[in-house]
Amino acid sequence: MPVLTEDSPLTKLLNKPEAAQLAKTKGLQSVGDLFEFVPRRYVRPGQLTDLSALHVGEDVLLVAEVRKATTRPMRNRRGKMLTVVIGDDHGNELDVTFFSAYGHEKKLLPGVRGLFVGQIGAYGRRLQLTHPEYELFDDDEQGEATVEWYRTHRVPVYSTTGKLNSLKLRRLMHQALDSVDRVREPVPEDVRVARGLLDRAAALELVHRPSLDDKPSQGLDRLKYDEAFVLQTILAQRRKAAEAELATPRVPRPGGLLAAFDARLPFELTAGQREVGEVLASELASERPMHRLLQGEVGSGKTIVALRAMLAAIDAGGQAALLAPTEVLAAQHHRSITTMLGELALGGMLGGAEHGTTVALLTGSQGAAARRRALLAAASGEAGIVVGTHALIQKHVQFADLALVVVDEQHRFGVEQRDALREKGLRPPHVLVMTATPIPRTVAMTVFGDMETSTLRELPKGRSPITTHVVDADKPGWVDRTWQRVAEEVAKGHQAYVVCPRIGDVDDDAAGAATSADSSDEDAGWDDWDADDGAEGGEGGEGGAPERELTGVYAMLSTLQATPALEGVRLGVLHGRLDPDAKDATMRAFAAGDIDVLVATTVIEVGVDVPNASVMVVVDADRFGISQLHQLRGRVGRGAVPGLCLLMTRDPGERAVERLDQVAATTDGFELARADLLLRREGDVLGARQSGRGSSVRHLRLGRLEDEQIIADAREDAFALVADDPSLRAHPALAAAVAMRLDEEQAAWLERG
Repeated sequence: MPVLTEDSPLTKLLNKPEAAQLAKTKGLQSVGDLFEFVPRRYVRPGQLTDLSALHVGEDVLLVAEVRKATTRPMRNRRGKMLTVVIGDDHGNELDVTFFSAYGHEKKLLPGVRGLFVGQIGAYGRRLQLTHPEYELFDDDEQGEATVEWYRTHRVPVYSTTGKLNSLKLRRLMHQALDSVDRVREPVPEDVRVARGLLDRAAALELVHRPSLDDKPSQGLDRLKYDEAFVLQTILAQRRKAAEAELATPRVPRPGGLLAAFDARLPFELTAGQREVGEVLASELASERPMHRLLQGEVGSGKTIVALRAMLAAIDAGGQAALLAPTEVLAAQHHRSITTMLGELALGGMLGGAEHGTTVALLTGSQGAAARRRALLAAASGEAGIVVGTHALIQKHVQFADLALVVVDEQHRFGVEQRDALREKGLRPPHVLVMTATPIPRTVAMTVFGDMETSTLRELPKGRSPITTHVVDADKPGWVDRTWQRVAEEVAKGHQAYVVCPRIGDVDDDAAGAATSADSSDEDAGWDDWDADDGAEGGEGGEGGAPERELTGVYAMLSTLQATPALEGVRLGVLHGRLDPDAKDATMRAFAAGDIDVLVATTVIEVGVDVPNASVMVVVDADRFGISQLHQLRGRVGRGAVPGLCLLMTRDPGERAVERLDQVAATTDGFELARADLLLRREGDVLGARQSGRGSSVRHLRLGRLEDEQIIADAREDAFALVADDPSLRAHPALAAAVAMRLDEEQAAWLERG
C-alpha cells in the first residue's frame, strides 16, 4: 500500500475515470478533500438485523443469504427487472428489487451471502429494499472478518456518485486513512488544547470509522472548527492587509453638496440613518480605508444613507461608484438618485446648482454613444457619481479620483469583483457594502468577517404594513378571487406586480408553455445558493416529484389579457432580456402610473420603488426561496396604502409549504433570514460564487445556533494568531490549509495586501 499525503491526488487510490467522477460531482481531487467528505448518516448494525423486525422507512444494514433470484422483462420500457429474495438464519425473507438487472443478475445468485444497506420500503403488503448497496462475501474467512467488523462499528453511509456507491467509498476512505502517514494539523497545539479539541487524526477516525460506542459528532465538531478556523484566518489576513493600506481622508467642505441635499430632503431621517451616517462620515475622514457592511430591512432607507456618504466624498474632491447586480436596478438607482438630487444633479448645466454634480450610468448593453459619454464623464471627473453594473469593473473604465465604492446587494458579487473596482482608485478607496437581506450573526462573522457591520432596523415613517397569504392555484375559485383582488386595487387607483419564475417565449399563449428545463438566468431558484442536502430534485424543487411546468412572463400576460376581471387593465412586461431602453421606458411608465399591472421576473426584486403599488402576486411561489420572497414583497406597501402579497402555488411539496407559511407568518427579515439559511446551503463564503476550489463551507451550517459558538471561538483564535503572525510563517500547516481554500486570484489579493 503506497504512503500518501493529504496533497496526493485521488488517482493514487482510484482509476482515472472514478477519480474524475469524484472531482466533477463531489469536488474531491486530493486525499485531503476525501477526508473532508463526511458521511450523511450512520447505521448501527449491533447484532445484525432480524428480518422479522423490519419497519417501513428504517435504514438497515442486513447480513443475509440470497434464496431466489428472478429476472423478467419490464412492462413499459426496455430492459429486465431483477427480483431477489434474501433470508436470515431464522427463515425470514425480504424482497430486494432492481429495476435494471444489468450488473446484478450475475452476482446475486442463490446461495451467496453478503451485506445489504438501504431503506425499507413496501410494495403491496410486502416489505422490500429497492436498489440497495451490497457487499458479497467471497469466502468464509473474509465473510467472518467482515461480519465481525460490522458487529463492532457504526457503518458510515456516504452520498453516492455513479458506480462509487457508499460501500466502495467506505473502503476507499479506509484505504486512505491507512495510507496517510501523517495528518496535517492546521490548528496550533495551544489553541487545540485550550478549546478541548481532539487531534485531527483521531477526529477523522471518529468520523469515518467509529466503533459502536464512539460519538462521531465529536469528530465532526473538530472538522467544523478546522473549517471555521481556516476561513477566519483568511478573513483576519484580509482585515490585516486592509489595515496596512492608506486611503485619502475625505472630509467634506462645509456648505457643499451634502448640506444642500440635507436641506432639500422632504422627510426627516430616522435615528438609525443619522447614527450610521455619523459612523460613515468618521470613517471617510480617516486615512484607513473604510470597509463597512450596511444591512437593513427591506425599505429601511439604506440608499439615502449611501447617497449621503457619496455626496460627502464628492464634497471632499473625489468620486463615488455604485455597483448594482442588474441593469434594471442600476437604472433604478440612477433614476432615483437623479430625482432626489434634482438641480444638484445638473452640475455644469443651465439651471444646475452652484455645487452640483452629474450622475452617470454605465451598463454592458448601452449604445456606443451613451457608453462613450459615461466613460468620459467618469475619467474626467465630471461625474461625481457613476452608477453601473459589472461593466464598471472592466479594465478600460477609469476614474479621475475614486474616493468611495458602494456595492449594492453584495451577496450577488464576490470579493474579487469588489476589489477589481477598488483598484481603480489613485489610493485605496473607502468601501461601503449594502445588503437588503438581513444577515444572521454567523453569516456576518463568516461571510463578511473582514468588514465592520452597521444595521438599520427602523423603517422610515409612512411605510405601510404588508399582509401575505398563500393561494392554492389548484382551486379555480381562489385563482379567480386573486385576479378580482388585483382588479379591485387597480379600480382604487393603485398598481400591482405579477412575478413569474421564468421569461418564456413571446408567443407563449398558455401558462407554463415551456418547462423549467429551458429556463433563463433569471429563473427563480433558491436565491443564490443550492438547495440543502435534504431537498431532493432540482433547484427549489420538492422531493422526487417530476419537473413541473413553470409559468413564463408572456404566458401569464396572455392569461391576464383573457381574464374577464382584468378587462381594460393596462398591462406591461419587464424582464432581463429586454433592451435597456425598453426596460427603462417600462419602469418609467409604471412609476408614472401609465401601467396598472406589471408582469415581471425577479428583476424587480430589489431597488424598485413605486409607492403607488399595493399588491403583488407571486406565481409558482414554491420555486422561490424565503429571502427572495421577502425581498419581492418589499416592492409593495412603500407608500400610504397597505400592501398585499399573494403567494400562488400549485401542488407544493412539504418543504415548499413550510417556506411559504414562514413568509406569510412574519415580515421580520432577520427571523426569515435565519430560517432561510436552515433550508439552503451557504454557498461561497470567500469570493465570487463558484470561484476557487473548496470555497463553499462543507461542515458548518451558518443558520444553526449550535455552530455559532464554534465560529465565534474560531474567529477569536484566528484573529489573535494573525495579529502576531500575519504571514503564517510560524504556522506552515495552517498556511497550507489556507492555500488549499484559495484559488490563485484570491491568494494574489492577500499577497498584494
